[in-house]
Amino acid sequence: MTPSSDPELAARGRQPHPRRLDTVKGRVLDPTRTPVTGLPPAHPTAYVRDRLMIDKRRFDDLFPDLAEVATEHGWTLTPNRESAKTRNLPFGVRTITLSAPRHRRQPDAWQLLQYLRKEKGEDALRGIDLDHIVQTGAFQPAHWEIPHPTHWEIPHPDDASSVSPALVSYGLPGSGGRQPIAYAGERPRRDVPTQGGRRPVVAILDTGCYAEHPWFRDDRNVANADKDPVVRTRVRLGRQAIGYQGAASDPELYGDLIGPFDGEIDRIAGHGTFIAGLVHQACPDATILSWRGIETVRPLVESEWLITLAQITELVRLDREGVDQEEKDRGQAIDVLSLSLGYYHENESDDLLDPILWDILDELGRLGVVVVCSAGNDATAQPCYPAAFGPWADDKGPYPARHSYAPVVSVGASNPNGTDAMFTNGGPWVRAYAPGAAVMSTMPPFDGGLQPIGRLTIGGRLRESIDPDDYHAGMRGRRAEGGFGLWSGTSFAAPVIAGRIAAAMGQDVMTSAGSGDNHVGEAVTRAWNAVQAVTELRRPPAPAG
Repeated sequence: MTPSSDPELAARGRQPHPRRLDTVKGRVLDPTRTPVTGLPPAHPTAYVRDRLMIDKRRFDDLFPDLAEVATEHGWTLTPNRESAKTRNLPFGVRTITLSAPRHRRQPDAWQLLQYLRKEKGEDALRGIDLDHIVQTGAFQPAHWEIPHPTHWEIPHPDDASSVSPALVSYGLPGSGGRQPIAYAGERPRRDVPTQGGRRPVVAILDTGCYAEHPWFRDDRNVANADKDPVVRTRVRLGRQAIGYQGAASDPELYGDLIGPFDGEIDRIAGHGTFIAGLVHQACPDATILSWRGIETVRPLVESEWLITLAQITELVRLDREGVDQEEKDRGQAIDVLSLSLGYYHENESDDLLDPILWDILDELGRLGVVVVCSAGNDATAQPCYPAAFGPWADDKGPYPARHSYAPVVSVGASNPNGTDAMFTNGGPWVRAYAPGAAVMSTMPPFDGGLQPIGRLTIGGRLRESIDPDDYHAGMRGRRAEGGFGLWSGTSFAAPVIAGRIAAAMGQDVMTSAGSGDNHVGEAVTRAWNAVQAVTELRRPPAPAG
């Protein structure tokens, strides 16, 4: 893959729009403005400019040195309270806010980390990180407003900083962009688990899910619908909710939460419902756990994301390793976790690479959970995390595959003809490809402000052209004729692989006894067997001795 001749312009296309960054005090790191010479080169990334994260387990050891260096540069550090959601959990973060008097140079989190590294050494940084801004993986050409053209014209950029027409095409209805479609087939059919077994479980941390979609209601019999639903959206950790709550801000219930009063459906509205539908197609027998970990109204910041991941990890730990039945009952079996979001790290070749996030993913792997991640949509070889935490084909990645840990699997997108999608990221860190361009899946019953071009009544029957943003669902028997759409992005390739891995586990999980299922070693073996059946990844041999 040939990088852009202008790294600054290439990087700009991989970061959130400035208006989005402003809502969380975000900033794009400019590697040309290095405050300290002689340190490893940095790459552009988006982060919260006045906040840092510290691993909660090392906070008391790391904070004093950080505060000392900040004071030397005229800045003040204020520790923020740890979230109640992780206070009693082994994993979590504490955040600190940077401030300075108005007449002084205002603080910058990345600059403070460079000062700390220079003055205290690398060990002082282990467990401290920027609060990165994480992006979803539906195709959204950076700095381009996707038009709704009457004649499906593809816009042609007129300056070097814009993305190419080939990439923009994926954002257009008719070329892979989000649009409603009709589905004429039957819904996926589910089998009943053998007595003593359970369904494979795929967890999704995204924008949530419209669980009332006809595909997600278990209709084998009405009495059983609440006992064995396809999608569960209210799984908690004890009394603590997981992810964001509140119907008023739910992008799967309300398609238009941000922007002007024009009725246009938000860019990521329906994202989680679409992902759930892809998992259901790939593994109809799976139980899908869906949590809302992404807000529409503002970008997702890493510290909030880590809180939710820490809670999910604890759910799995209680299920796998609970010391008594009460602990096990508080847990939740999860076989695969699908993550369709990511960010670019400023130091991907650095030994200090994001240890806080990695430690959580590593614990999930130890417990036998396969974490499947989208590779990103920026047509670049620059590693996108957490996808690039998985084993690399050339063994140059930060963490190799291990026999006793389920792997992280990175997924790129392919076109309907099987070629790699033009927008997908690629490189030795992308280890699987799956349909991710112009794929079909479930959508909430949105009806946006756009209208059909023509409408009239003939013989008492309404005739109209296609409404370009009406996703209302209708069912006739087992057939759903609405509530479906086409969309593109590595966001949608990842759940296809997640579903396929769950399907490969299916027979084992659905027929195994419950006591054996909780054994960590068996869970890791089951995970690797499924990953090897679906991807090119191979389990390393057990260490000698």
